[in-house]
Amino acid sequence: METSERGPGAAARDARPADDGPAPAPTGPGAGGPVRTGRARAGVPLRVTVALAVLTVVVGGTALALKAAHQDPYVAPGDPATGTYVASRVAGDRAAAAVLAGPYREAPGPRVVAVRRSGDAPAPLPASRPLAANAAAPSPPVGALFSPGGDGDSGHYCTASVVHSPAGNLVATAAHCVHDGGFRTRLVFAPGLHDGIAPYGLWVPTRVYVDPRWISDRDPDHDVAFLRVRRHGDTDQRIEDVTGAERMRFDAPPGRPAQLTGYPSDRDAPVSCRHTADAEGPGQLRFPCAGFPAGTSGGPMLTDLDPTTGTGSLIGLIGGQDGGGDDNTSYSSRFGADVAALYRRATRG
Repeated sequence: METSERGPGAAARDARPADDGPAPAPTGPGAGGPVRTGRARAGVPLRVTVALAVLTVVVGGTALALKAAHQDPYVAPGDPATGTYVASRVAGDRAAAAVLAGPYREAPGPRVVAVRRSGDAPAPLPASRPLAANAAAPSPPVGALFSPGGDGDSGHYCTASVVHSPAGNLVATAAHCVHDGGFRTRLVFAPGLHDGIAPYGLWVPTRVYVDPRWISDRDPDHDVAFLRVRRHGDTDQRIEDVTGAERMRFDAPPGRPAQLTGYPSDRDAPVSCRHTADAEGPGQLRFPCAGFPAGTSGGPMLTDLDPTTGTGSLIGLIGGQDGGGDDNTSYSSRFGADVAALYRRATRG
């Protein structure tokens, strides 16, 4: 697939100093609104990206001067050396309020079964027939990720999932969903979202973790992020106690049956497909199934589904190569030693 990373063009990224404060706002429709990366919008042909890069070099200082006048207030540099961003409590609560000011509301959801019954075996995962994503029932640990801007746009643009951690407060998604030229400062996670209802509440990050190699060169083998989250407002709830959690699995062998899930940006319900997660070189997994459009980036790739809880083992998520894939194939960074180290760093704080 001959596309760029489908976020701001390469020229814009290359012209943006990593440590000079907030990144410039994207131009065109939705500027200042939710980040548009990975599957959050249609791809830009690579030849166009290269042409824009050349044009930026030619105009040089003029381009930088124009961009300086259009700062994105919802992007921050964080700490590029460690790949860490410490989120503002005020910004998080304001972001949650912006989502609730739109067509979304919180309402209690069904009780979550969080403990596997003794003797239950993982559910079998026969491949979907036809091999395409279809509407699926919401799963409490899986939800939509929002990044409301200042233009009233409160739509979701990526997918994320709760993963087990000692503190019970960790969420996994794609790095390109939370960092593209800077860390997104207004992020809101709605687990189990359906029909405009957030049945398990809205959660905002306290810290965001990505691999520094993603920040330095957008290495697709490191397109993974972990977010430590809290419920908006004043509460001591742990998200894992509310939704349950997927289990992390590292170094899973390729070729395993898996289930891929994501939230398209144009609907408030997930789609899902079952197939095998095959190797795509040493650093990627490949999942050939059509029907994962804009908004599904960060969606979990699960094996060993528990028939009691509906949770499974997370072996990947939509991201990596080609910004997550195309209309027929999804990709994921392999969960090896580097992702395991990032997970440990996120759990230790």
